Amino acid sequence: MRAGRIAVVILTAMMLVGALVPLSRASPESPLVVTSIAPLAAIVGDAFGDSVEVVYLIPPGADPHEYQLTAGQIELLGKASVIVTTGGHLPVEKKIAELIDEGTITGEALFLDDYRREGFRYLPEYWYNNKDNPHGVWLDPTNALAIARATEKALEKANPSGAELYRARYRDFESRVRAIVEAYRALVEGNKTAVIQMPPDQYAIEWLGIKATAAIKPEEEVPAIGVDDLVPAAEGADLIVYARDSPDQMKDAARELAAKSGKPLAEITVFWSDRPYTEVLVENSAAVLKALGGEKPETGPVQREDVGRYVLVSLVVGLVLGTALGVVLKK
Repeated sequence: MRAGRIAVVILTAMMLVGALVPLSRASPESPLVVTSIAPLAAIVGDAFGDSVEVVYLIPPGADPHEYQLTAGQIELLGKASVIVTTGGHLPVEKKIAELIDEGTITGEALFLDDYRREGFRYLPEYWYNNKDNPHGVWLDPTNALAIARATEKALEKANPSGAELYRARYRDFESRVRAIVEAYRALVEGNKTAVIQMPPDQYAIEWLGIKATAAIKPEEEVPAIGVDDLVPAAEGADLIVYARDSPDQMKDAARELAAKSGKPLAEITVFWSDRPYTEVLVENSAAVLKALGGEKPETGPVQREDVGRYVLVSLVVGLVLGTALGVVLKK
C-alpha cells in the first residue's frame, strides 16, 4: 500500500512538470506591490512574475520586530497598488494600518482577515501555552497560497484589466506549490516530532506531519532555555530543526542539543531575499527529510527554472533525499 502511494505521487508529479515552470508571458501593466518582508516578496514574485513590480520594506538582517519605516518608504507605500503584510503584528505593519486610517495610503492593503478568508491558519505554540504562533507563517505552503490568493484578488481590484493574467499566474503558482507538497508529504511517516530552535521553524515542518514539541527559544520575548534542560525533550523527538539565518549563538545551541541528544539536525531557511518561494520550499523540505533519514542536508542552491526537475529527481533518483525513497519502498 505504501509503495503504491509513493508511485502515484511520483506519477502525479511527473504529469505536473509542465505546471512547475513559471509562465513567461508579460503583462502590459505592472502594478507596484510592496511587502513588509522579503519572504513575502518571494511569494508574490514567484506567483506573479513580471506582471507586477515587487519591493519589500525591511532590509535583510534587520530585526523585523524593531524596524521602523523611513520617510522614503512611507512615500513608496503611497504609490503602491497592493501592500502585503505578514498579518499585521509587526511594528511596520501596525504603522501601515495607521497610515491607511489617516488616508496617506490608498492602495489595497492585506492583513490577517484577508488571508484567513483564503485558508490561512495560525499554528498553536504547544511549547508555550498553546498561544497562536505569528512567526514564520509564510513557511507553511497553505499560508503561502492564501497570501498569494489574497494578493491576486487585490491585484484584480487594483487593475481589473489584468484580472485574467493574475488569475492564470496564481493557478500556475498553486499547481507548482501543490506538486511539491504532495511529493514531500508522501515520504514522511506519521507521528514524527521535533525540537525547534525558534517559533518560525514550526511552519516549515508541521505541514509535513512533524509536530514541534519544544523550542530552544520559546517566544520573541522569552529567554532561551538551557541546552541541558532540553535534552530529555530532544531525546524523545525525531530531529532538531534550526535556521541557517539565525544568530550564531542560537545555531550553536541547536548543534549542541543535537550532539547531546544524539538526534539529527535539519537546517532550514526562514528569512531570505531575491529567491523564489518554491525554491526555498523544496530546499527546506528536502533538508528535513534527509535529517529524518540520518543524512546531512544539502545546502547548495536550486535554480528557479529547475524547481520542477529538482522535485522529480529528489523522488526518483534520491539526489536530495538520499536513500529515503528506497527505504520507504522496501517497507
